[in-house]
Amino acid sequence: MIHAVWRTKNRFPFLKKEIRPVIFEHIRQNAKSKQIFIDSINGVEDHIHVLLGLNADMTIAKAIQLIKGEASFWINKQKLTAASFEWADEYYAVSVSESQLSKVRNYISIQEEHHRKKSFQEECDAFLKLYDFGRGQG
Repeated sequence: MIHAVWRTKNRFPFLKKEIRPVIFEHIRQNAKSKQIFIDSINGVEDHIHVLLGLNADMTIAKAIQLIKGEASFWINKQKLTAASFEWADEYYAVSVSESQLSKVRNYISIQEEHHRKKSFQEECDAFLKLYDFGRGQG
């Protein structure tokens, strides 16, 4: 299983609470049609978390490209946002061991509560520090 996170372009708060369920259900159905299994999905106004499983010949990059590209096209076609919707180009994704699945599912389910205490940037900085990403570069 893969825990992936991506944000809206420029962290614009496109994902208002009232449209999130519709968007998340569409993402889930679209992914299923592409043989990408979405176990959990949730987010806040400027980013989403997805716990997903892939078939054997699908890369993480391809799966996220398919999900993000189709979702932004659909959101704009449905006119769910006042301005033209876009995702940021970047994302992060980590594999999740079976022993940690329930912990990650819970974490994804409480995103609104979690982000009342910690911003997305604070969350990213803590994640990078925890896993020592970027160490030894440039």
